[in-house]
Amino acid sequence: MTDRDDIFQNQPTEVASFRFDDAVARVFPDMIKRSVPGYAETVAMCGVIAGRYATDNSNLYDLGCSLGAVTLAMRHGVKASGCKVIGVDNSESMLERASHYIAIDDQSLAGNPVPVDLWCDDITELELEKASVVALNYVLQFIPVPERLALLSKISSGMLPGGALILSEKIVFDSPEQELQAELHWDFKRANGYSEMEIARKRTAIEDYLVPETEAVHKQRLLDAGFSKVIRWHQCFNFASFLAIK
Repeated sequence: MTDRDDIFQNQPTEVASFRFDDAVARVFPDMIKRSVPGYAETVAMCGVIAGRYATDNSNLYDLGCSLGAVTLAMRHGVKASGCKVIGVDNSESMLERASHYIAIDDQSLAGNPVPVDLWCDDITELELEKASVVALNYVLQFIPVPERLALLSKISSGMLPGGALILSEKIVFDSPEQELQAELHWDFKRANGYSEMEIARKRTAIEDYLVPETEAVHKQRLLDAGFSKVIRWHQCFNFASFLAIK
């Protein structure tokens, strides 16, 4: 069992900016399940993609790994030998909880499971090595727009030929689709028990921190960063996942 997300129930009138602190880490599984449509499918399919693209003696990176759900999905999906999965996040609160889940997974696996390392680091400063699969799920949207191409280019330069980048993001659309997709997302949150006050307060807290972009912008930037092919493989309302091949 995880704690229920009540972050925005008892906020003061002036809502603070959203941060991945200990309070968010405490309720994160519930928060993301009730806030991000299609999240469970995205996590599971990261394991499937890892199984196809991971190569022998390579590294798989989960950048912005939070509690390690995708880290573990990739670990279980790997079929190649000599691989390591590396989860990276700049939140010590998230990594502390992630290490707990990794330890539980270690105990449940027989034989020699794929090793997992957790690093507390700034992904914009990280140098990737021998990367066959990289996951960047719901993270790029929190990076300042002028810095996004540099980050993707650095990731691309650290990847092996034929490697795969999984990019999941909240996206925006050309009108009038944007209004409908946004309303459907809010309906999703209402159906999951969030009140109108909670929805409004979170939107206020996150609107200057999370900056979404269109699918076309994401695809072109990935090509500019050095990837040879980009496809959208999943979409649920205004959340989409892309696969970029090195």
